[in-house]
Amino acid sequence: MKFSVWFLTLVIVLSSCKTNSENSDSKETSVSETNKQSIRKIDVHSHYKFPREYLPALHEKWSMQSVLVDVSIKDSTGINRSWDSYLAHAQKHSDLFFLCSSLIGVGIDSPDFAEQAIQQLKREIDSGARMVKVWKNFGMVTKDTSGHFIQIDDSRLQPIWDFLKQKNIPVMAHIGEPEQAWRPLDPNNPHYGYYKNNPQYHAYKFPEIPSYETIISARDKWIENNPDLKILCAHLGSMSHSVEMVSERLDKFSNMYVELAARFGDLANQDSKKVRAFFEKYQDKILFGSDYGNSTPENVMSPDELKEEEMNLDESYNQLWRYLSSSDSLVIRGQKTQGLQLSKEILHKIYYKNAVDFLELQ
Repeated sequence: MKFSVWFLTLVIVLSSCKTNSENSDSKETSVSETNKQSIRKIDVHSHYKFPREYLPALHEKWSMQSVLVDVSIKDSTGINRSWDSYLAHAQKHSDLFFLCSSLIGVGIDSPDFAEQAIQQLKREIDSGARMVKVWKNFGMVTKDTSGHFIQIDDSRLQPIWDFLKQKNIPVMAHIGEPEQAWRPLDPNNPHYGYYKNNPQYHAYKFPEIPSYETIISARDKWIENNPDLKILCAHLGSMSHSVEMVSERLDKFSNMYVELAARFGDLANQDSKKVRAFFEKYQDKILFGSDYGNSTPENVMSPDELKEEEMNLDESYNQLWRYLSSSDSLVIRGQKTQGLQLSKEILHKIYYKNAVDFLELQ
């Protein structure tokens, strides 16, 4: 079995060759030869639903902790979540894992919707949740009783944001999809495989889904309307095809941060010098995330399957490290690119310090 990940994980495909590192123009410390273990790390976006015997050792090898991010999805059985599994996993390894709860808009027309959501979040914050995730069901999937898609800036959600501000709990916002979702499938695009295998999110086939611009505009309005709410825009804010678009929002919204999970292919598809300049300018507002995880209990997997999963996971983290820390020639999700060779100081912020500050970890 290939490296199994939670359903929304976009697996980074390893196909690369190494070249000699080039000198960096940065006046800060070069990390071309830095041992990856010397930089502490927090993977702010992971989905390790089930324990693995190898996970503690792997996290120790990478000097890493992870945030277990719940997702709320409505299916034929009701609202499907993994919160209980994540909670049990985090309690088993409290030194490795932090928790992120989730929110869905199903039932928003009910007079007590906001209060019920707040009560759920209270319980989960008391159980250790340090962040709450909202997902692309806002804008693309969930409708109210009038048949309108619920956008993230819907005023009926405001009591929930006010509660989270009071509790000083940030929001991880996966709002929208990459722009490619609204375009015909392109085999040369890093998201080709995802939309081919998950056609339900290929908005190009569903004209009733609001446009990319409508969803991003609603997201921006929500951020603007809640300047005291800390917001971590997952997947580079669904603007990963253009670091200029991300830059524009980071300049405009002081409460907005971004994380990188499952969008390294989009970065690789852009000029490395431009991307490096983006990291250097916004080094205090970018957090490392992978979107890696698992969806299969350990006891139904063979030793060989578990070993292969571990090796693939280690190799995947290693490729992301090489992209950020070295000047190696790489291929990430079919995109040829050059590593960014970020300084040790910037790597420390992106991998660790920014997450500590954002989540107010001790």
